Amino acid sequence: MESGNVFYATGKRKDSVAKVWLTPGNGKIVVNNKDLNEYFELNVTRDLLSAPLVLTEKSDVFDVKVTVMGGGKTGQAGAIRLGVSKALELSDPDLRGVLKSAGFLTRDARKKERKKYGKKGARASFQFSKR
Repeated sequence: MESGNVFYATGKRKDSVAKVWLTPGNGKIVVNNKDLNEYFELNVTRDLLSAPLVLTEKSDVFDVKVTVMGGGKTGQAGAIRLGVSKALELSDPDLRGVLKSAGFLTRDARKKERKKYGKKGARASFQFSKR
């Protein structure tokens, strides 16, 4: 969805959902009203979510505002990456090939497997005792 020069997209991974807005600016990234470095302590997660901007050389063209909820930090970073990629595609459809070949437009469908009845976890059983 776009309105004027603001591009909006959602990204999902595991149990995380990210709402991403791209606005023309100088490359500032705000996650849940906090600075990127304040919200994500690890460099790996920061690099993960900014990868689409770096790949398309748009990191100093857009400001990114993100609202993310659910899951852990890594899942949230993956959700943000998908949201940023989809918003970049909306801003310039010619970027689709670059983003698609890097795998940034593919939703990571892996989720936590549900617990089965009669089992301790998804697959783990209770300890068996013969006597």
